[in-house]
Amino acid sequence: MTQSISTRTILKALGTASLFGACLASAQAEDSVTIYGRVVAGVDIQSNVHQANGNTGTQVRAASNQWGTSMIGFKGKEDLGGGLNSFFLLESGFGATKGATNGTALFNRRSYVGLNGSAGSIKIGKNLFIDNDVWFLDPTGQQWIGTANLVHGRNWGGANNVIEYSTPTWGGFNATFQTSLGEQAGSTTKGRKDGVSLVYQNQGLELRAIYDLVRDANGKYGSVTTNASGATVPGNVYDSSKELILGGTYTIDKLKLYLGYENLKAPDVAPGSTDKVNHYWVGANYQVSPALTLIGSVFHVNANNNGGSANLYMAGLNYNLSKRTLLYVGAGTVRNSGAGTFSLEADEAGAPLAGQSQTGGYFGIAHSF
Repeated sequence: MTQSISTRTILKALGTASLFGACLASAQAEDSVTIYGRVVAGVDIQSNVHQANGNTGTQVRAASNQWGTSMIGFKGKEDLGGGLNSFFLLESGFGATKGATNGTALFNRRSYVGLNGSAGSIKIGKNLFIDNDVWFLDPTGQQWIGTANLVHGRNWGGANNVIEYSTPTWGGFNATFQTSLGEQAGSTTKGRKDGVSLVYQNQGLELRAIYDLVRDANGKYGSVTTNASGATVPGNVYDSSKELILGGTYTIDKLKLYLGYENLKAPDVAPGSTDKVNHYWVGANYQVSPALTLIGSVFHVNANNNGGSANLYMAGLNYNLSKRTLLYVGAGTVRNSGAGTFSLEADEAGAPLAGQSQTGGYFGIAHSF
């Protein structure tokens, strides 16, 4: 009798453990947390880099993020039932050659939480600003020789205090709306960013339109502001402005063609300052083999009121050693005219003197995990 009770007890315990294990397996199947990232490093060289003593010279340095940002991130989701999911994402960018983060924030690229369902998705937190969707129109994939250079990084920023909504896709069309609250007492416009990104996809064709507003501390576009120490700071079209980006891509077998246009306007800058910028580009990617992709692109910018103009030429290649490990090479030249100080690479610490040209490039390794 005692043996019989003991057997039933054991069987009951095993049954309970099996049920718990099944529930745990089900929960793990429905919910997930993923750690991901990549590490990018190489070597970089540029001519005519402006030095503190007023001269210029060739600079050779280690390359951290020229092909793309090194990053580490955490993302997860939970199935809430009825087609509704909750999700989060935490992501920090860093430079591999020094191990330093890109900014002082712990999660300097993204930190948001949201819901996704049949009516679309909503995100709340920190995200890349909506004009980063220019990535889809950039033949280089927003490398350090790419769409950001000739607009001094205007289309390559982040956004805090974000509320973002994306529609479902209807007939190949979808839209994303984003606002970045300035959080200033007594004003709904000071330091605020707003934007919309529209996309249409049909087989090999993809068309995009992005419109955004970046306001300064006065709630205007390029006005004179006051910094923390009380000094006045003149605004400019690259810091706060109205931005329109139009473009598209078309894929034909192994060839992908790119076409883009960007316009900046800052009506509140000081009289005589640059208040309009027009930026154009064309490019192509060609997949020679599953491992090798060739890149070519040409960019042009013209800034009014003696802001200068420039042509930027870039050629590169990506070679995949595996699904996770990539070798990259990028090279180019920028030809400035007038008062233009546009740099070959997105790092403006290496800009040339007004009217000077630059030539250079980089190569390295990117490993994703």
